[in-house]
Formats: sequence, C-alpha cells, structure tokens
Amino acid sequence: MPVALSILDLAPIAPGSSARESLVASVELARAAERSGYRRVWYAEHHNMPTIASSATSVVIGHVAEHTDSIRLGAGGIMLPNHSPLVIAEQFGTLETLFPGRIDLGLGRAPGTDRATMLAIRRDAASADSFPQDVLELQGYLRGESVIPGVQAVPRAVTEVPLYLLGSSLFGAQLAARLGLPYAFASHFAPDALVDAVAVYREQFEPSDQLAEPYVIAGVNVFAADEREEAEAQRKIASRNRARAFVKRTADGQDYTDAEMDAFLASPGGRQLSAMTKYTAVGTPEEVHEYLVAFAATAGADELITAHHAEAVPDRIRSVELTAEAFAKARANG
Repeated sequence: MPVALSILDLAPIAPGSSARESLVASVELARAAERSGYRRVWYAEHHNMPTIASSATSVVIGHVAEHTDSIRLGAGGIMLPNHSPLVIAEQFGTLETLFPGRIDLGLGRAPGTDRATMLAIRRDAASADSFPQDVLELQGYLRGESVIPGVQAVPRAVTEVPLYLLGSSLFGAQLAARLGLPYAFASHFAPDALVDAVAVYREQFEPSDQLAEPYVIAGVNVFAADEREEAEAQRKIASRNRARAFVKRTADGQDYTDAEMDAFLASPGGRQLSAMTKYTAVGTPEEVHEYLVAFAATAGADELITAHHAEAVPDRIRSVELTAEAFAKARANG
C-alpha cells in the first residue's frame, strides 16, 4: 500500500511579514495541497510565538475550510490540557457540522508554549496528568455518549470527528494503542523516540470502534525545488530563521546577522538544535521522493505529514506541488 501524503502547515510569519499574510498563505497552501492530491492539512496550537499564526487553531481550520472544497483539515494538534474537553467538542462539532466529512481532531498533551504563557491560559500545571481521562470525556461528547450526566456538546455533527493522538514519547504511543486511535509522531522536530514509539504502538494496539488496525502518521520536513542548490538554499534560510526564534537578540536589541547565525549553527548548541530536524528531505523531486519512501519504511508509517519550510510562499507551494508530482510519477511507473 503506497504511503499517504499530508501536510502540517505551521502558518509561519516570515520576517517582515504579518499574521494576516501568513493566514492568506495558509489558504493558498491548502488549495495547492487539494489540487495535488494530499490527504489532509493540519494546523498546530502554539501560543506566544511571534513566528506562528495558528494559536486559534479551530478558527484557522474554519477559515481554510471555507476557501477549499474537499481536502480534510484538522488540528495537529489541539493541546488538550489547555482546554475544557466540552469546549473543544463544541468547536469541532461545529466545524464538522459546517464541513461534514472533512474535519480531523489531533490531540496533544504538551502546553505548546512556555510556563508563563501556560499560566496566562489559566492552565493548571498538573492538568496534563488527566490527559487520558480528558480524551475519553471529549470522545464521549463527540459521539453523543457523554460521561458527564446531563451534559452534551451542541452542536454535535451527524458524522463523527475522528480523533488522533499526537506524541513524541512512549507515553503517547501506549495511550493511542490502548484507546485504539491513530498515532501521529512529531518526528519533524522530536526524532529520538520515533522507532521505539511506533514499535510499542503497533505491539500494544487494541482495536476500537474507530480503528481496527494500527495507523501511524510520521512528521517529516521537506524542501523540494527544481534544482538541489535551490532547495539547499531554502533550507539554510529556514535554519537561520528557526535558530533566531530560539536565540535571544543581541545586547542592543538587534537580530543576529546571517554570518553570526551560521556560526551559531556550527557550534555544539547549534548542532543540537539542528538535530531536532534530523528527518528532513532536501533536493529535487526525485531526491525528495527517494528520501520520503525510505523514511516511511524506517518509521513504519502509513502516512507522512510533511512540513514545508521554505520562507517564500511561492517556494513553499512549489515544494508541495513537486513532492506530490514525484509520488504521482512513481505510482504511474509502478
């Protein structure tokens, strides 16, 4: 069975750009994904990050859904400890009511932010401990089988919103297996436990009403371009931008220069940061296809959720198109 292709859109706000421009770009990216045959596009909940525009994840999903026709859209993911399960059930029940058969709900256990922001969200630092119970409560609302007597989520869609568990550790793998849910591993930025977590998930999987057999989605970064040199240049720019998000400004409040960023990335700390994006496909469509097929085999993945990080929107969309074209060509050639 050929591996399925999907997209994780981080709704990046590029240097010198605005959040509105980022969200306009997200619509264009989803349209390109729809034209190119991708299975789904997901958006992640992040807070207090000036370079990411998807903090109000359900709002972004609804906006993109209104401007597309058929592609599945969802959260990859909602950080459930930040929220009441009832409120999330209401949000995604509303989305599925408006866009039936198109909405996914991926759930994560991390706060998606720093500690100060976590407290500003009114999140109890211990709320992650109840994540398994919260997932079951949310699932009950979505199915019309509330575990809280007298409480229901309105609106509740006729078609069920499928749940996915996200993770980067054995905990998420074990929980997804026990609940019989699809498991999405965040290998695009937390690669270390990928192989072990997938093995645990597949070994311990218990069938459920939603899923009869284990299903694994693995995250991977992609820079596809017509020429390898072009893809490498896009990756270098993205690496510098990512490093800037982790490194404080200079003493006089200025950003570091490209040369200073390159020096940092060559340092032990920079290499450690770069190791987080270990799984990255870079090059021509053929090279990217070869890498992604090998990665899917290594990860034991049924589906790849690709994060395209080129800074310029046309380059990002071109990467999406070229990757899909390479897979289509390979299928046509048998």
